[in-house]
Amino acid sequence: MPFLNKLQLWAEDRPDDTAVAVGGKRLTWAQLRDDAALRLVETPATTVLAEANSLQFVVSFAAAVAGERRCAVLDPLWPASLIEEVSRRIGPGGTPAGPDACELLDGPPESEFLVGLTSGTTSVPKAFTRSRRSWQLSFEASVKFFALDQDDVTLAPGPLAASLNLYALSECLYAGAAFHTLEHFDVGDAHAAITHDGVTRLVLTPTVLRLLSERGLAGGVDASGIRSIICAGSKLDARTLEAARRWAPNAAILEYYGASELSFVSGTCLAAGQPLDAGGTGIGGPFPGVELSVRDDSGGEVAAGAHGNICVRSGMISNGYLWGDDGHALRSFGDWFTVGDQGYLKDGVLHILGRRSDMILSAGRNVYPHEVELALAAVPGVSAAVAAGMPDELRGQRVVAGILPAFGAVTATQIRTGLDGLLAREKRPLQYYLLTELPVTDRGKVSRRVLLEWITDNDPRARVLG
Repeated sequence: MPFLNKLQLWAEDRPDDTAVAVGGKRLTWAQLRDDAALRLVETPATTVLAEANSLQFVVSFAAAVAGERRCAVLDPLWPASLIEEVSRRIGPGGTPAGPDACELLDGPPESEFLVGLTSGTTSVPKAFTRSRRSWQLSFEASVKFFALDQDDVTLAPGPLAASLNLYALSECLYAGAAFHTLEHFDVGDAHAAITHDGVTRLVLTPTVLRLLSERGLAGGVDASGIRSIICAGSKLDARTLEAARRWAPNAAILEYYGASELSFVSGTCLAAGQPLDAGGTGIGGPFPGVELSVRDDSGGEVAAGAHGNICVRSGMISNGYLWGDDGHALRSFGDWFTVGDQGYLKDGVLHILGRRSDMILSAGRNVYPHEVELALAAVPGVSAAVAAGMPDELRGQRVVAGILPAFGAVTATQIRTGLDGLLAREKRPLQYYLLTELPVTDRGKVSRRVLLEWITDNDPRARVLG
């Protein structure tokens, strides 16, 4: 089951407590149950939701996964043509089936309830499905790992169309904990919610955490009541960790690695006051209920500490693709599954290196840009970094990096000195470029390809750093 049977329980036990708040507007547990139940009559067997954050989004989503229904949540900012194409591929809504079609209850555990979409760039994203059982196992694991209880007030300030936030909403409904979000992301609105709504728990990406922490410190926003911060999407860099620790000194900082098709893979918890691991690639041990293995392309387990495909075995894995399966995105070696992310295990800790397609082959050595970027972001004076490989007649490829300074000026000498002890010399960039902004795609995603285009075209946004 996902969360509807639990929702019925909370509505009976605590009908007047806040279940969900969006931009200051609230629904109690009883209101959410009743509104979603009323929506069932008009809710088809398959629903496509492409809406901004609102209470009605939450009501629609709850109704859309009742019984044996299934729901696809799309980013409303996608072009209309892309939304139409994805909707067409998912198919018409149809009439709900099953004995519980008119009741706000969870369907059979093995039935599909969610159509997930991988993040696309220019083409139609791949679609995969999840069973209710996979999310029940995920909830049981994450509630325990994140120590989520009914006294927590969670703020996930990002769009509910993003899997990180949609899962946080569903997890809170399952656990009986209040969930808050914003109609549109705004740093001031997020700070106001933290100050006035008794927020104890944040769920967000590292980029948003840095924004809230640094501006919160500058503006004197009190975050001492926050007990836990959950981050995903990319490895936390040293500067973000330090800012978050100063701003929310009583918070445990948890980060996890996962993939849309795999669910949770590994995680780690940095307790309040625990020393930081500046520039490290480690992201904890196996998530509860998950077995980890690093394997080669034939499915054989590699030696301890050797690089390879990060593989998992768990009950949380998706059912596979509706479309877009090229045989490489989600592969299996027996009951071990991988999305092709590369890494290694050392002393029980998983280290993430990135996608193989991003790997730079320089002078016969494999260099992963993700590892370089994490080390550079830990250097004083560096706000963010993007690393990539450029063609080189001698080495095959050479490592270059774009640097967005944290404040004032930063020199290549300062950066090289700052990398001592953080990154092996053979992995260090041979040339640095000073960036006026991060190179991003038209959808706002940081892009190594765009960085290389700027360098090749002598774009003024990337100037050689002497």
